[in-house]
This record gives sequence, structure tokens and C-alpha cells, in this order.
Amino acid sequence: MTSRLRELIQQLGEAIHESVIESEQIAGVVQDIRKHGFDVLLMLEATIGLNEATEGDSEETDETEEGTAFSKNDRDWLKRLRISVEGEDQNEEIGG
Repeated sequence: MTSRLRELIQQLGEAIHESVIESEQIAGVVQDIRKHGFDVLLMLEATIGLNEATEGDSEETDETEEGTAFSKNDRDWLKRLRISVEGEDQNEEIGG
């Protein structure tokens, strides 16, 4: 892994952290919990996985009815999380 890639992964982690900190929705829920007499300690763990992309990966996508495109890597990742994508064979076995 190159130092530039490490730097980008660090930036991604920082961006996720900032998104959580700046979320008005999260702040509102935390405030509601505190109103009920509880302190909140929020710890999130992000796992960042990298797969080297090949030219064919970016072009091989399926579109859902809503027009959202999923690559083969997207579909494989969703399957590992046991999330099915509409339009796929519901009887297909989920690999894990």
C-alpha cells in the first residue's frame, strides 16, 4: 500500500468522523437521550476494504427500478451483509 493510499484512507476516516459529528439528526437524538437523564458515549467502527479495480469492474453494473447502479463488487458486498437487491433471484444462495 502506497503512502498516498494510506493518506486517502486516513482522509476517508476523518470525513466519516466529521459527518457523524456534524449530523443534526444524530445531535438531536443524543440531546433527547440526555433529556431522559443519560450521558451518551458513541463509538463507531468503520472497516474499510479495498479491492483493486479492473477496467471491467466499473462497466459491469446492474440497474434497479429506481435507476441505482450496482457493480459486481457492490452486489458481492451486499450479499456478504445478507442484503438482497431487488430483481435478483431470491432463491440464490448467499455466500458468506
